[in-house]
Amino acid sequence: MARPDKVAAVDEIANRFRDASASVVTEYRGLSVAKLTQLRRDLGDDASFRVAKNTLVKRAADDAGVQGLDGLLAGPTGIAFIKGEPVDAAKTIKKFAKDNPGLTIKGGYMDGRALSTAEVEQLADLESREVLLAKLAGAMKANLSKAAGLFAAPASQVARMTQALADKKAAEGGAPAPSDDAPADAPSEAAEAAAPAEASAES
Repeated sequence: MARPDKVAAVDEIANRFRDASASVVTEYRGLSVAKLTQLRRDLGDDASFRVAKNTLVKRAADDAGVQGLDGLLAGPTGIAFIKGEPVDAAKTIKKFAKDNPGLTIKGGYMDGRALSTAEVEQLADLESREVLLAKLAGAMKANLSKAAGLFAAPASQVARMTQALADKKAAEGGAPAPSDDAPADAPSEAAEAAAPAEASAES
């Protein structure tokens, strides 16, 4: 029979997975309690950092329906559970890892799929939400209602829509699309959303 404390820990971690907009899996070695406390402080109220045994994390991920993380769960594991803006938390973790080599980003989970280390770092390299919104709202100024709705969207979604709009411009012979500021797997609905806005802007 499973020990009550382990059952409680699995339930807690599973609930964190369910409540998170994204998660970042890290490996930490040689980091003091003070350093981990600093990381938690840097993440602020919109993200939490949980150190846990890999066996418990695997069970919790299964319970929460989170798949694709098993390969990341080796060595001492700490997971950042993000409730707020994934881009901001990813930036914080990447900066902390740069300043503290004992922390290594191994991957993550967002939008229903596992992320590689490169994808987490790409997320961290996105422009700030405010800059992305300004760019996209400017491009969609002829469609104010749609642009206004984007101000509640996460930066990652705004970035994908910005990239879809830029890709459409490039396909029509406009300026080359910037590829460094948005994930490569921009969803098709973003392109469809950008298309009517572009048509309105041209009119």
